[in-house]
Amino acid sequence: METEAQALPMTKRPSSTSRFRRVCVFCGSSPGKKASYQLAAIQLGHELVQRNIDLVYGGGSVGLMGLVSQAVHEGGRHVLGVIPRTLMPREITGETVGEVRAVSGMHQRKAEMARQADAFIALPGGYGTLEELLEVITWAQLGIHDKPVGLLNVDGYYDSLLSFIDKAVDEGFITPTARRIIVSAQTAHELLSKLEVPTAQSLFC
Repeated sequence: METEAQALPMTKRPSSTSRFRRVCVFCGSSPGKKASYQLAAIQLGHELVQRNIDLVYGGGSVGLMGLVSQAVHEGGRHVLGVIPRTLMPREITGETVGEVRAVSGMHQRKAEMARQADAFIALPGGYGTLEELLEVITWAQLGIHDKPVGLLNVDGYYDSLLSFIDKAVDEGFITPTARRIIVSAQTAHELLSKLEVPTAQSLFC
């Protein structure tokens, strides 16, 4: 049965050319309890399509992963899913979309997604999403990459995380420069518009 979020039509805007070829999206393999999370995943997919950006993600066909990948695929952009073989029975149900690349484990999954992407965006998710997000933030801080990192803070989902990071800055564990690695916004359009600005890229400490 189609949900209200899935039935939402894509908002038509003139397509634009992004400086990003492909964006990596971290998100939950669950849909979450709020329809707003599901809607945000679909809207992010639509926004990537409008900007002619391809998707790399965790390869699942369920939860928010399934929604964002389906939206990008239906919009005609390339979808690359990277998934450990051991997770395929759990995170893939029915037909997959786009290209699915099976890897041996979680470390290979994260390394391949990072290698393929020009920027990173995190939707709401759980432990896995947080772990992926914090790793690419740490890599940016260490100068391993200079790719922008965005947080789609749907309905304030990440407010507590951002407050914790601000406290870590206040307590001297994160520098103000490193704090600016994280670019956050409440909508996909606003977030991608911020990430498109070169000065929004990671600033190393």
